Amino acid sequence: MKNLIKLLTLITVFFGFFLNTAYADPKKVGFIYIGPPGDHGWTYQHDQGRQQMMSQLGGEVESTYLENIPENADAVRAIRKLAASGHDLIFTTSFNYMDQTMEVANEFPDVKFEHATGYKRADNVSTYGGRFYEGRVIEGHIAGHLTKSNIIGYIGSFPIPEVIRGINAFYLAASKVNPDIQMKIIWAFTWYDPGKEADAANTLINQGADIIVQHTDTFAPCQAAEKAGVMAFGQASDQSHFCPNSHLTAIVDDWGPYYTKRAQDLVDGTWSSIDTWGGLDTGMVAMAPYNKKLMSSELIQEVINMEISLKDGTLHAFEGPINNQAGEEVIAKGQVADDGMLLGMNFYVQGIDGDIPQ
Repeated sequence: MKNLIKLLTLITVFFGFFLNTAYADPKKVGFIYIGPPGDHGWTYQHDQGRQQMMSQLGGEVESTYLENIPENADAVRAIRKLAASGHDLIFTTSFNYMDQTMEVANEFPDVKFEHATGYKRADNVSTYGGRFYEGRVIEGHIAGHLTKSNIIGYIGSFPIPEVIRGINAFYLAASKVNPDIQMKIIWAFTWYDPGKEADAANTLINQGADIIVQHTDTFAPCQAAEKAGVMAFGQASDQSHFCPNSHLTAIVDDWGPYYTKRAQDLVDGTWSSIDTWGGLDTGMVAMAPYNKKLMSSELIQEVINMEISLKDGTLHAFEGPINNQAGEEVIAKGQVADDGMLLGMNFYVQGIDGDIPQ
């Protein structure tokens, strides 16, 4: 009996040791956020992705995030703080963190970095983003059908290619179904400022816009539209619960599978520097439910069919002939814009008034 007890004790100690040490050294994954997770837009979706990563990988990883980090020297200090405190992989989740990410990555060659929506890479720096412009095609088609004033208000954050692509894709789709469409654009020069975003929406509504589009991060524009009795598209996540009577749909950014995969690669020792640009076909970009109170069943079916066509490549956001504002052909008939043009897009298409801020 004593020998049996001794054996059971040894087995218990062994398995206890095994269980306690299996995840004794989890990989540390850090995130740098431009806004707070409570914006219920861009940063919210990144944090949802972080949480999905944690739930999928269990004790194999632990995570940290720093929020409200400005896109300046503060970002360098924040990224460096994570790198210096033992983080193995760091996601920097805004375009203008690009140079700051590269600076810190050069200082910490053994740390892995992933930069969202950028284009600079190194052996220890990957880039990733979504083809959000595909969702703008859907939104533009809806707006072209539903506007009564023929004026669309568009709130831009910063004049970077990602935002300009979205404006162009939206306008091209809207003008195909409604050639009388006009777009009024206000540049907010911020990603996250609810007051400023709401003011921009109200200004556009006062200028006759009956549909508000945004490429900023909060639900403030949608709420302004709700209050004014006009329609709006949410941003980055389904924001319909904040503005149920105005919310048509929204482009939804789904980062969870990507964060889980890249963290698993880190754990497995297979992480390498890559560039990922996923669209509707990969699930990295999705559409929020279409508002049946504001959209007819026929229109909903049209955009569902468009989603299918965008996924299989039979429909492209930028298919020629397309001219720029000066009337110069930039995409020939029968051709589509290649990724190089899309990633560097710095012009408005013909039909959009105004200049891109420099």
